[in-house]
Amino acid sequence: MAEEHDDEVGYRKPPKGTRFRKGESGNPRGRPKGARNLKTDLVEELNERICAREGERTVTISKQRAILKSLVARTMKGDARAGATLLNTIFRVLDPTGEVAEPAAPLSAEEREVLAAVESRFLLAPVANRDPEISDPGGKKS
Repeated sequence: MAEEHDDEVGYRKPPKGTRFRKGESGNPRGRPKGARNLKTDLVEELNERICAREGERTVTISKQRAILKSLVARTMKGDARAGATLLNTIFRVLDPTGEVAEPAAPLSAEEREVLAAVESRFLLAPVANRDPEISDPGGKKS
C-alpha cells in the first residue's frame, strides 16, 4: 500500500521520472563562482579614487565624493535640476527623523558649511521668496 502512495501524482507530487535524484540540484550549473552583481560593481566603481582639482591644489578623492561635490557646486550656482537631485539624494540618505541612516564619520567643517547653505537656500527659505513654478505644481502663473 505504501508503494501506491509513492506513485501518486498531484499537487507537490511530480511524476517519479521527473523528480530530482538525491543530491542533485535543480540548477546544476548554477551561478558561476565569482559572478558579481550590479550593486557590487557600482559600489566598487564609486569607491575608486581619482585626482581632482580643488581650487589651486590637487586632491585624491573617491568618484562618489567627486560626484557629490559637483552636484553641490552646481546647486550653489543656481541649477534647479541639480538642486532637486541633491535634495532627493539627501532625503533618501537621511531617515525621517533627520539622522543619518547608516553610521558615518562626523561632518567636516566644510561639509557642515555646505549643508547649512543648502538648508538655508531650499529648506528654510520663506514661501514668498520661492519660484512660483516650483511652489505651484500646476504651473499656472497669475
